[in-house]
Order: sequence, then C-alpha cells, then structure tokens
Amino acid sequence: MIWIAANMKIRLALFVTLICSAASIVPSLAAGDRFALVIGNAKYPDAEAPLKEPINDARDVADELKRDGFNVDIGENLTGDAMRRAFDKLYGKIKPGSVALIFFSGFGVQSSRQSYMIPVDAQIWTEPDVRRDGFSLETVLGEINSRGAGVKIALIDASRRNPFERRFRSFSAGLAPVIAPNGTLVMYSAALSSVISDNGTDRSLFVRELLKEIRTPDLMAEETLNRTRVGVTRASRQEQVPWISSSLAEDFSFIPGGAGPRPAAPPPSPAPQVAAPAPAPEPPPLPPPPKQAEVVIPPPAPPAVPPKPAETPTVLALADDPTIKSLTAKLNDNPDDAAALYRRGQVYASKGAYELAIKDFNNSLRVNPKDVEAFNNRCWARTVIGDLQAALKDCNEALRLRPNFVDALDSRGLVNLKSGQTKNAIADFDAALKINPRLTSSLYGRGLAKKRNGSISEGDLDINNAKAMDPNIAKEFADYGVQ
Repeated sequence: MIWIAANMKIRLALFVTLICSAASIVPSLAAGDRFALVIGNAKYPDAEAPLKEPINDARDVADELKRDGFNVDIGENLTGDAMRRAFDKLYGKIKPGSVALIFFSGFGVQSSRQSYMIPVDAQIWTEPDVRRDGFSLETVLGEINSRGAGVKIALIDASRRNPFERRFRSFSAGLAPVIAPNGTLVMYSAALSSVISDNGTDRSLFVRELLKEIRTPDLMAEETLNRTRVGVTRASRQEQVPWISSSLAEDFSFIPGGAGPRPAAPPPSPAPQVAAPAPAPEPPPLPPPPKQAEVVIPPPAPPAVPPKPAETPTVLALADDPTIKSLTAKLNDNPDDAAALYRRGQVYASKGAYELAIKDFNNSLRVNPKDVEAFNNRCWARTVIGDLQAALKDCNEALRLRPNFVDALDSRGLVNLKSGQTKNAIADFDAALKINPRLTSSLYGRGLAKKRNGSISEGDLDINNAKAMDPNIAKEFADYGVQ
C-alpha cells in the first residue's frame, strides 16, 4: 500500500507537471498563429522636417501586440528595399488560418483609386512614380490572403498632408477605399480622401485611442475599432473621423480569449532603426492649371508681392544640395538627359531659384520639344517671377499638346490672376475644379479672382474652403506674389 500510494503521488505529480507545461505552451502556440508587421516612417527627406508621431506610435503598437500574443517585426524609417524585405518576411511566416496584421504610420498617397504606403526614399515627381515606389495596400492584403491567412488586419495611420501630391495635379488627397479579400478588417486614421495634420505631440490621437480600446477586455476586433473611431471623433470634435471596412467572417479579439486584463507592460525598448537615406531637397509645389480659349494679355503689371528675392539661395549653396549634386553628376555624364534636366529644374524651383529652374526647363524642351510637363512647369516658374507674357505662351502650348491638362489650367489661372484678367482666371480655375474639385490652389485662386471681380461673399467662401483643406495655401500664394 505504501508503494502504491507513493506511485500514485508520483503519477499525480507528473500529471500536474504535464498540465502546467501544456498551459505554458498555449500562449506560444497563439503567438505562432498571430503575425504582425509594424512600420513607422518619419524621416522623409522631401518633407520639411521629420514627422513626430510615427516612431513612437510604431513602438507602442508593437509592444501592445506582443503582449497580445503576436509575433511582431518592427521597422523604422524603411527604404523601399527594406519595406519589400519586411513584407516578404511577413508573407513567409503566414500559415493557413493564421492572423496577419499590418500597422503603418507615415505618408500615404492615393493613386488610381488605390492607397500606397510610401517608403522614406521614394522619388515621387509624377503620379506613375507613386505606383513604382509605393506599396499598394490592396496588393499587400491580396498576397497575405493568398498565403492562407484567415484574419487580415490593416491599421493605416497615413492620412497626412505630404510633400509629394503637389508635384502632380491629378491626385486626390487622403486615402482610397480598399477592395480587400474576405476576412479582412481595415482602418484608416481619417475619412476617405481627407487629410489631417500632426497634432504637435509625439504620439497620434488615433494610436492613443486605438491602444486604449485594444486594452479593454472582452471586445471583438470590430467593436474595438468602432470604439476607437468614436473616441477619435469625439476627441477631435469631429475634425478627424477614422474609416473602417470589415469583411471578417469569424470572431477575433486582440486579447487572446477575450479574457480579463493583463499585467502592466514593461517600459518599451527602442527598436533597431534602419538608417534613413540622406536628406534630399524639398521638391517644388507645382500649381495646377485650367482650360479656356487663348487670350492676349496687356503689358504685364508688376507682381503684387515680389517673390522673396532676399531668400533666393545662392548657386554655391544649391550646388551642395544632395539631390542637385546627384542630378548635376548625371548631366555631366549626359548633358542631354531630359529627365535629369526636368527634375533638377523642379528642385531649383522648390528652392526659389526660378531663373536656374527656367534654364533647365529650356534645355529639357530643347531635347524634347513636346514635353508638356516642362511647358507647364516653365509657365509656373515664369509666372512667379512676373514674366507673364512668356508664361502665358507656355501654358497655352501645354494645353494645345494636352487639352484639359488640369496642371496647365491651374497654372494659366495664376497667370491671368497676376495679370489682372480676373474673368479669364475664374474660367481657368473653374475648368480645373471641374476636373479635380479638391484642387486647393484653383479653389483659393478662384476665390481671390472672384473677390477682385466684385463677388466678395463667393470669393470668401472659396478661400475659406481652400484654407480648410490646406492651411498653408495663403502663404503659398503669397510666395507666388499674389495676396
């Protein structure tokens, strides 16, 4: 009996040990079925300054997801190659039926009705560049789905005003609705086709509300995100309303098992950071343009406000700019590289070196006499410095080569506005806004033209709507010599 009792004790101890061991294995199995890629991109060389929020937000989200049983990879300030490797690594981990989550904070751009996540080294000058250098959210979700993921979640905090969209005129602000496979939950930090400004703090309102709701026990994922949307909307006084799309076919909770609260998190440890590329110069905001019959302008009036001669950079300072230096090296090898001439002209214009920009556009057009973009950009640069007769010829030629070219319509509206041809300016801006109703430069320019034409209340309405979409638009026009 003593031996039997001892033996039973041994078996009982072994049984308890197995139970405890099994219990310790469960979280790791859950973690193995939950995969997350978290990206925070802040140091874009084309932006005026690094974004304050994405790095801290990415680290906070990564720490929370780890506590929720996710196997998390985090990347900071990722180049295009680094983002591609990160996505490929995520794809390789996914097993049939697993959960895959993407969090991206940085700049996003909408093109051809798709939303693109932008790496820090993207070279975006025209809309096709978005599709070349950006990462389509639809494509990423489709690839995750093809690997067998049962639940796909995308949390995208990228509805920010960015330095790229003003370089082409067919853009729509903000992000586009996503066509995602079944079993997908997508949330944007702001409404479709709208943008928000960073709130000046080191963490975003969207992520703050998201983490608060994720930490609430007994919530399914859809309810978590719906509560996040309500929290952001209330806290922003309805200025920021996140967008949600769901096709989840099964229940999913961020907290495994949806059980009670977890222990407090340890302080976040800094994640390894991928080196950001060397800063590149900020490219020029290119004003859009409206269409109408060719007009003859009387002798040009001097600009209302001279275009900041004191701020014009010296040739020596510009020569040290990394992007200009790179493009100049290309042109030293091939002086007839039309693409390099055009891009260096854009960079010169963005730095206020309009004469140098015009010289490059001249040479670009010498190589390619039908370059409609170069005609439009030379029109814009000439308009800013007050060479209105030559600017009008360039805009008219751009519109002859490409009728209804919205950029050239907007640029010609600026020509007419500066030359005092308010009715023609209104017609140009009207035509541009018919093509792109969210074109802030045309909306603001039309407002100024209407006020000068005597329609004060209508003009004020246009101006206020433009400022609501882009708070910097008045300063931009003042830099063009128009107030």
